[in-house]
Amino acid sequence: MRILLVEDDESIAEPLMDGLGRYGIRSRHVATGAAALAAPLDDFVLLDLGLPDIDGIDVCRELRRASDVPIIMLTARGDESDRVLGLEIGADDYVAKPFSTRELVARMRAISRRTTPRPHRELGPLVIDERARQAVLNGEVLPLTPKEYQLLALLAADPGAVVDRRRILETVWEPNFFGRGKTLDFHVATLRRKLGDPRWIENRRGVGFRLVVP
Repeated sequence: MRILLVEDDESIAEPLMDGLGRYGIRSRHVATGAAALAAPLDDFVLLDLGLPDIDGIDVCRELRRASDVPIIMLTARGDESDRVLGLEIGADDYVAKPFSTRELVARMRAISRRTTPRPHRELGPLVIDERARQAVLNGEVLPLTPKEYQLLALLAADPGAVVDRRRILETVWEPNFFGRGKTLDFHVATLRRKLGDPRWIENRRGVGFRLVVP
């Protein structure tokens, strides 16, 4: 694994890179937000929020617009609102300073397990083929649009779990999506028709949707 470490404090960056190296993790280090946005993205980004040029929250937002690379925020800030905002705009986790390298590596591995695509996901008669980006139901390929496939794949990633509307919009469409309010409902309706049974997608009014096998 290779990571991009965005940290302006050398007293933190150097021992952290050494510690990660003992776990076989190679690090590329930059000290500013501008350098982070210009750097090639590796397998992971460790992002300090207190950068000298650009706020780490804004760096996180820009990185997420450009890539789905996993991001862990490193923060000494005690304000819960900063951490919540970072998670809402696309960070996968946050670690409060000071932290142990062992805990950080464990969190990175947990995120990697969740975000690494599985070639096939089977849910009864429904098969999600992530490499081919298609869904097969009862042996027949469903004629899904790209957005319909992304919506179905997101719900299928954790069957039975309710995915809230905002997360769906920001994942399938884009962060801070401000399109028509009925966009999501329209896509859910068309996806239900193509699945042939509305019970596949359950609506939790005012919260979100979940995928269940009828």
